[in-house]
Amino acid sequence: MRYWEDIKAGEVIELGSRTVTKEAILAFAREFDPQPFHADEAAAQRTIWGGLIASGWHTGSMLMRLFYDGFLKDTVSLGSPGIDELKWLKPVRPGDTLSGRLTILETAPSRSKPDRGIVRSLMEVANQHGEVVMTTRGVNFFARRP
Repeated sequence: MRYWEDIKAGEVIELGSRTVTKEAILAFAREFDPQPFHADEAAAQRTIWGGLIASGWHTGSMLMRLFYDGFLKDTVSLGSPGIDELKWLKPVRPGDTLSGRLTILETAPSRSKPDRGIVRSLMEVANQHGEVVMTTRGVNFFARRP
């Protein structure tokens, strides 16, 4: 398991990839973000997007899975107080294969809780064409080595 001390600024971690299906886009949208361009193929054709696109929240959920599988599961993660920035840059369409990349921007020991450290990071999601479709800048807490 990786502790805070094992995570270094400048480190870049490829988080893996996942393909988004039309069925997954529709299921997520119908439950959580039923805007027509996410939840209805025919209606999506008549929008500025010209077809079905994934909810940004769906893309974020896919990134979270990649983040867990590609990094968090092997750390002593203590969660996150949130993200500082989230950008949806390009639409995600059925059949797109999304890849995640984590860049560690900064690490610092907690000033108030000596059992943990703080990690600031940038995560990027790119499609199969190498186009970045989403970015987040966030903060995570990790346990310090006992």
